[in-house]
Amino acid sequence: MSQAAAGTAADTTVGSATHCPYCALQCGMYVAKGEITPREDIPANAGGLCQKGWTAAELLTSPERLTTPLLHGSPVSWDEALDYVAARIEAIRTEHGPDSVAVFGGGGLTNEKAYQLGKFARVALRTSQIDYNGRFCMSSAAAAVNRAFGMDRGLPFPITDIARADAVLFAGGNVAETMPPFVRHLNAMRSRGGRLVVADPRLTQTAKMADLHLQVTPGTDLALALGLLHIAIADGYADLDYLAARTTGFEEVRTSVSAWWPERVERVTGVPVAHMREAVRILGEAERAMVLTGRGAEQHAKGTDTVTAFVNLALTLGLPGREGSGYGCVTGQGNGQGGREHGQKADQLPGYRKIDDPAARAHVAAVWGIDPADLPGPGRSAYELLDALGTPEGPRALLLFGSNPVVSAPRAGHVARRLDALDLLVVSDFVLSETAAMADVVLPTTQWAEEAGTMTNLEGRVLLRRQAAAPPPGARSDLEILRGLAERLGCGEKFPTDPRAVFDELRRASAGGVADYSGITYERIAAETGVFWPCPETAGEEQHPGTPRPFLDGFATPDGRARLVPVDHRPPAEDVDEEFPLYLTSGRVLAHYQSGAQTRRIRPLTQASPEVFVELHPDLAERLGVTSGDRVRVRSRRGAAEGVARVNVSIRPDTLFMPFHWEGVNLLTNPALDPMSRMPEFKVCAAAVERCAEDGERVA
Repeated sequence: MSQAAAGTAADTTVGSATHCPYCALQCGMYVAKGEITPREDIPANAGGLCQKGWTAAELLTSPERLTTPLLHGSPVSWDEALDYVAARIEAIRTEHGPDSVAVFGGGGLTNEKAYQLGKFARVALRTSQIDYNGRFCMSSAAAAVNRAFGMDRGLPFPITDIARADAVLFAGGNVAETMPPFVRHLNAMRSRGGRLVVADPRLTQTAKMADLHLQVTPGTDLALALGLLHIAIADGYADLDYLAARTTGFEEVRTSVSAWWPERVERVTGVPVAHMREAVRILGEAERAMVLTGRGAEQHAKGTDTVTAFVNLALTLGLPGREGSGYGCVTGQGNGQGGREHGQKADQLPGYRKIDDPAARAHVAAVWGIDPADLPGPGRSAYELLDALGTPEGPRALLLFGSNPVVSAPRAGHVARRLDALDLLVVSDFVLSETAAMADVVLPTTQWAEEAGTMTNLEGRVLLRRQAAAPPPGARSDLEILRGLAERLGCGEKFPTDPRAVFDELRRASAGGVADYSGITYERIAAETGVFWPCPETAGEEQHPGTPRPFLDGFATPDGRARLVPVDHRPPAEDVDEEFPLYLTSGRVLAHYQSGAQTRRIRPLTQASPEVFVELHPDLAERLGVTSGDRVRVRSRRGAAEGVARVNVSIRPDTLFMPFHWEGVNLLTNPALDPMSRMPEFKVCAAAVERCAEDGERVA
């Protein structure tokens, strides 16, 4: 069946309703004749879009669009490209074994593509070496909430519940720039008299909205959470009845946080005691309250423990599992939720099953028509996989879909060297990204509005992305690319190209898992404008309604109780010293998204934010003789990068900020990994800064 027939006729008519290609809100929109119109029927955006969404149609006609496969930089036919890739894979596997070929996916792929990519790695390639860039986004929060609640769903409540809250603590998130339509829910909450508390080292646009800003020293969010919990217990805000009825582990946590008295926390974090007490009072006195975290709190070598500490705070206040209250993680990438549920992580199978669970292996193997013994075991996590490329013990070939690690990976210069050491690098993309420019083979793929499929947004709502435009001649979908390779590897019949057929198989593979999609169909998604998982298939005519709020009657743990887990603060993996006396943190800006491979090709967005900048405090700028507009050079132990100085008081005097949408910034970042989630420490490293001469040379 063709792509255009992937859903019902109404679902896939060119110009029909679809969803934005960017963040995890997955804002609803119509695309017709190059024009974007926001949809009113999707609660996440309800008629609103950000600048990126309004300009997304420009991607469809970009002059930089790839439409012909490239082999060593030269145009070739699809047959020549796929024949070459398959022959090289076979030769490398014959010489070095199945784990010599690796796969790297992305959090922006549809559920169907993420599922098929995981299946392709394990069935067609028989490799354990698969992971994806979502490891750099959601892994710490996922590890923490799985440990606490037994299930990882970013927001375990509809996003519209935020408007009903009376207080929100948001740690490490800047939604005013990263996903502006989210702000409408915070504004609705505040218009009812609700209070917003934001913890962030910078006075971001989101922090400027807040009733209270907790300006933490980078890398100390965990200490802040421990201090807030200490105050909540000491000041009588612990919900002891809730803790006794619905949780375990509180007494151990109470003992562990007794050492984090407010004055000690102030010395570590820089947040005044009075501000911490006020934050706890706001949360503790609210009838309905929420604790939310974003990448600023999570992208650390202790990110899992940091999120655990904020979850402990929410549980102590009695918030999770109560309508209008709870803990939530604000997912970043477009399909950051669904992308981690269906098998492109190194340790997972579809349905959020663990790959080393014999029952999970048996179930999925039956769906795939293979022997469970033929399924490989867990592989390397994302950075560890990239770090191993081209080494004697690591993969010799890499197939990469939906990611640009030359820009987005930590210690990016080292990652580029590892990619260069491969015997074979194959990249599927619709533009020549920095990573694609290094590839032996580039396969031109379709993009968001040119294909059908499902996405799972930050609230766990499965949405239907309908085809809204015809792809250019020469581009193929990732499903077609995987089928073409699988045919040449002798198992093409196992890899359909129709997204609906892939989704129906995904439903069977996820059935009975934590992320159960078996009761979700394309028709239901279209009729209900999305269905919340878990949604198991039911016997008879009655359908499962989906699960907007999964924890109301109990948590997804064996005994139905949430787990409080004692954790302790530790400094950043790399603290400041005499040579590198400043903290460097990174993040996103309003006009751009992730590695910028898409947004840096859209004129209005590049005009709004044309180049990398370095934000620094006026006191620091004065000491360096720097004024806004000067070029400055930032150094860390891993490299150096330049940018234009922006001098303002929104940042701490001991901190630098750089956006990561351009090549260079992640040359500086620290690849130290969280021991549980394997998340790199993107958000803090030790750095130094100096003014550059006009010709770009360093000032003596």
